[in-house]
Amino acid sequence: MNFKIPIVNSIVHFFEKRAFGVSDWWGDKLNINPILVRKFFIYLSFATLGSPILIYFIMGFILENKSVFKFRQKRKSVWDLK
Repeated sequence: MNFKIPIVNSIVHFFEKRAFGVSDWWGDKLNINPILVRKFFIYLSFATLGSPILIYFIMGFILENKSVFKFRQKRKSVWDLK
């Protein structure tokens, strides 16, 4: 996207580089195009006056700090000790 106003280009570039990757993660998990997930969040945000944006930021925070949250992985058997 090339806009004629340079400040708009810098804002778009910033958000493309610093995106959390939530829509990419959901797209990978659901085997759909991440653009569809982004559109879903945008349309849902307009319909519900912005509440999905809060959910998006929470998911982004969790994805960015996965190492802090230690999710337990299922053991295959009782004898697997990790």
